[in-house]
Amino acid sequence: MGAKSDKAKGTAKEVIGQAIGDEQLEAEGTHDRKTGEVKQKVENVKDKVEDAVDKVADTFRRTS
Repeated sequence: MGAKSDKAKGTAKEVIGQAIGDEQLEAEGTHDRKTGEVKQKVENVKDKVEDAVDKVADTFRRTS
C-alpha cells in the first residue's frame, strides 16, 4: 500500500478501536499510520536525492 492509504487505514483503525474499546485494533491502527508516515518521509527523501542527482548531472552536461 502507499503512504497515504496506510495513514488513512491506520487512522480509521485507531478511531474505531478507541470508539469500541478495542486496544489491539487501536494499536494496529497506530502501527499502520506510523508506517505510512515513515513511507511518506522515505519518498520525500528519495525525491530530494533524485533532484540533487539531476542537478549534478545537469552541471556536468553544461561543463562538458
